[in-house]
Amino acid sequence: MVSTPDHLAVIGARVDDRLRREITAEIQRWADLDDLLVDPISEIERLVSSGGKRLRPAFCYWGFVAAGGDISVADDTDAIVTAAGAAIELTHASALFHDDVLDDADARRGAETTHRRFERSHSEQRWDGESRRFGEGIAILVGDIAAVLADRLLIDAQRPAIELWNELRIELNIGQLLDITGSVRGDRRIELADRICRYKSGKYTVERPLHLGAALAGGEDIHQVIESLSAYGLPLGDAFQMRDDVMGAFGDSSVTGKPVGGDLREGKPTPLLARAVALASTSQREILAMVGSPEITDEQVARIQQTLIDVGALTELERLIATNVALAIEAVDTSLIAAEAKEPLVELAEFITDRAL
Repeated sequence: MVSTPDHLAVIGARVDDRLRREITAEIQRWADLDDLLVDPISEIERLVSSGGKRLRPAFCYWGFVAAGGDISVADDTDAIVTAAGAAIELTHASALFHDDVLDDADARRGAETTHRRFERSHSEQRWDGESRRFGEGIAILVGDIAAVLADRLLIDAQRPAIELWNELRIELNIGQLLDITGSVRGDRRIELADRICRYKSGKYTVERPLHLGAALAGGEDIHQVIESLSAYGLPLGDAFQMRDDVMGAFGDSSVTGKPVGGDLREGKPTPLLARAVALASTSQREILAMVGSPEITDEQVARIQQTLIDVGALTELERLIATNVALAIEAVDTSLIAAEAKEPLVELAEFITDRAL
């Protein structure tokens, strides 16, 4: 198993410090207005500090360096590249708050989701109205606040960076739209599953943070650098999400923070499932049709998992992951990417696609 790159922790620590200062100040600001606001806004702090390896800020950092950005400036906790990393984490948190409502999820990173937490509080306190609607309303609004805080961190960025930032956010939401519409329709097309994989996660995890960092660095050949970073970021982002899909279908709940076979229970249109359906016999498709059933049992999940293996879908996805990682690493070997960024980018490619089940 690939060890965690040392630079990931260093970059993460700077981003964590910036997040802590920003969110603490915001909680205090609104606590002074009314104590009722403390618990909801504190959910942002709880989520961003509950785990995560700060991969997106790391890609933003190395995109900055890859484009010739000054490392001494990048190492400053108050630097724009650190603020951008914190903004990406807040955007990620915003998406998670909303995603948990969309998926009606009970747990996130091994803890109760925000909408469930406030739904329970409403019920226990016997407040007026419907507990479910209250909990979901709080989570949606808190997610919106996190998104605005993210924007505020980039207020001093130049226009090219803001344009890329907006692309990152709109693509993330497009991916979510594709995901929920594909799920309810039971659409198992491989091309749709791969498109969701890329837009919901791959691009905003790897490619766009790299682009944002590069845009913050500037430079005359920035467009060429961005193209080179896409040659690295797109296949790697796909591989990252494919690995996540494997974990979603087979991963240990103690590692994923979700029930075993979480994606199978939710009926997600993943590249793994799409390839399984394409390869399956009639009887095997009947088993795969249980994916997303409301009352799916542990035994049925186990049968689906075995079918994913039997039809060769897991083997095929592992082959695609390996191919995409190789393409990403090969793309780093260009003079357009600064030498200081090459080894860290290779380390990250190997690390994010070698996560344990």
